[in-house]
Amino acid sequence: MIEPGGLLALCRFALDSGALFLWGAGAYLAAFVSPPLSRDIWPRLAVIRWLAVTAITIGCAATLPLQAAILGDGWASAIDLSIITAILLKTDIGTAWLYQAAAVLLLLGAQTPRLRLRIAPTAIAGLLVLATLPLSGHASMHTGYFRLIQRANDLLHLAAGGFWLGGLAAFILILPQLRYDHSRPEAAHALIAFSRTGHVAVTLVILSGMASTWAILGGLPLDWNFAYQALLSLKVVIVATMILIAVTNRYVFVPLLGRRTDMLTALAVGSVAEIVLGLAALATVASFGLMQPS
Repeated sequence: MIEPGGLLALCRFALDSGALFLWGAGAYLAAFVSPPLSRDIWPRLAVIRWLAVTAITIGCAATLPLQAAILGDGWASAIDLSIITAILLKTDIGTAWLYQAAAVLLLLGAQTPRLRLRIAPTAIAGLLVLATLPLSGHASMHTGYFRLIQRANDLLHLAAGGFWLGGLAAFILILPQLRYDHSRPEAAHALIAFSRTGHVAVTLVILSGMASTWAILGGLPLDWNFAYQALLSLKVVIVATMILIAVTNRYVFVPLLGRRTDMLTALAVGSVAEIVLGLAALATVASFGLMQPS
């Protein structure tokens, strides 16, 4: 039988990746892409958007009974209302889940016929879902002001990483617009904007990640006897590879765009590779987030 912890990690991955995508893609299109182009790209992301919303909803709904199974006596506790109520009312996990459920309801509201073609409501709702993630777990291991600072840092890490990862999905769809005279100026402006803001996002991911590691471990994750530190080290390697691909895209492939049309394909392939690696990094986070750091 599958252990509750394994399913909880899967739910965390589904929720995290869905929220990161909705926030990142939505924020990029709403803030840095011209309205005509963003209105063209947003509907093309409809299938991925609905998959993300579904993943977030299921992940949130399943999290509470899975936590009850883990904290109680196994699967029987997953439907024990007394245990679920105790978790809701007496633990940080329960408080975080209540905020998360409220954010998911707002996200579902943003998918109504009146709002679903508007980008900002979905992006904001995705960010609100992300904001609930640091309310429990390792981000709450301290107390007082340090806990608030750690939570804020973790939210910054998530928001910056989400903008990078989610924005790449829209970036890939904008790239082909460079081939057409009527859309080339707007596409070029949007891609340049993503390049510039991407530098900021990647820098924030690195700095906030270093700060989070220091707050939790007090140093580098070098004791691989602990699965937490081994997986955290793997995440660092994955993110470093993503950064290497991003740098190659920006400083090798982009300057060649004017002379070689195949560079569009190279940029797209590199961006897809970044997304795949980003999902791998999220998978490690979903796993080690349930483990003891040391």
